[in-house]
Order: sequence, then structure tokens, then C-alpha cells
Amino acid sequence: MGRKKVLFVCVHNGARSQMAEVFLNKLAGDKFEAKSAGITPGKLNPIVVDVMKEIGIDISANKTKGIKEFIDRGDIFDYVITVCDESGCPLFPGNAEQMHWTFADPSGFTGTGEEKLAKTREVRDQIKAKIETWLREFNGGAKWVKKIVVRVELF
Repeated sequence: MGRKKVLFVCVHNGARSQMAEVFLNKLAGDKFEAKSAGITPGKLNPIVVDVMKEIGIDISANKTKGIKEFIDRGDIFDYVITVCDESGCPLFPGNAEQMHWTFADPSGFTGTGEEKLAKTREVRDQIKAKIETWLREFNGGAKWVKKIVVRVELF
């Protein structure tokens, strides 16, 4: 049996869905193939790039994608997980099991640069924890979870 296909969807594919895609592929890429997309693709959030780099994950070369390109290609997913914080998250056509995980949108954070970094780190850690929990609950899947070594350097 092949890997389960998962699509993470948020508004612009610039933060939350990007992080979720990377975490699932790193934690259980042998069992899942994760992709991400946005309702209206925007730009990759530079603060998200920074907080992911803090834990040794470089997403700076990632491109944002729209859900339309997956629909137009006829891609089939086992799971579609929206990671929006508002009610505007779409339903994805097809027979995929659909879930909604609520996370704050880093693009809406206000405050100083350090306050935005701190809030974005919280979202990053919440997304990673949610995926780890989902993998443990998924069909007794605790054995699927790989450890990501987190090394944070503060300057």
C-alpha cells in the first residue's frame, strides 16, 4: 500500500500550510506525501522562513501554490486539512477525508519584529505538535513519528 496523500490548505499558502507540509513530510514521509496550497496563493512569509530556519528547516526556496492547480490536474488526496483561523477555508472536491485545524495567521500578527517572531514560533510549535498528535492517533501510528532535532540559536 502506497503513501497516503495529504493536502494542507490555508488562505495564501505563505505560512501555516507550508509549515504543516514540511513537518508531515519530515515526521512521516515514508507513510505520507504532503502538499500544500492556498485559496489565493500569495508570497512566502519571511518570518515563517526565519522561524523554520531556527529549527534547521530551510523553506526559503518553497513556492506558493493555489488549490486550483491541484483540482485542474485531477490530483486525488486521502486527506485535505485546512489550517485557517477564519471561516473562509474552502471545501476541496473529491472523496478526501476533510479536517479543519485552527491556527492563527502569522501574516496578521502585529507588534515589534521580536513579538511577531515569538507569535510565529508559537504557531510553528502548535502545528508540529498537532501533526505529532495526529500521527500518534492515526491507526496506532506512534511508530511513524520520527524525531526532529530542534536546535535554536538566539542572536
